[in-house]
Amino acid sequence: MYKRILVAADGSDHSIRTAERAAELANLQGDGEITIVYVIDGEQSKSDVLYEGDQGLVEQRRQQRLQPIEAIFQEKNASYQISIQHGEPGPTIVKYANENNFDLVIIGSRGLNTLQEMVLGSVSHKVAKRAKCPVMIVK
Repeated sequence: MYKRILVAADGSDHSIRTAERAAELANLQGDGEITIVYVIDGEQSKSDVLYEGDQGLVEQRRQQRLQPIEAIFQEKNASYQISIQHGEPGPTIVKYANENNFDLVIIGSRGLNTLQEMVLGSVSHKVAKRAKCPVMIVK
């Protein structure tokens, strides 16, 4: 039923729980394909470089955010790939999901950027409203 699963990840606790649900679903399907999408927000990227002072350290920190998610898929023997996208998280995830014909998007109810969620509305809400496939929001 859900052979192509898109997992939105940012390294938050919610995205780690999201990865656990995705691995379970993929294993139930037997041959489910998982794509982890990590969106680099332009404003966040600028502040990361200013804070860290070194692009290499910024990349290392992004990899550290994805490491626990990858570990879950490796532990559960779930096949996955990573797609790094650039842009505003909500619209970027929706565009990627719709252009690549996923069967399901799994996203955490909250991410790392709680200020953006309060001011602009949550990323998960935007994705749920605009994605052309079913969306599972994990608390």
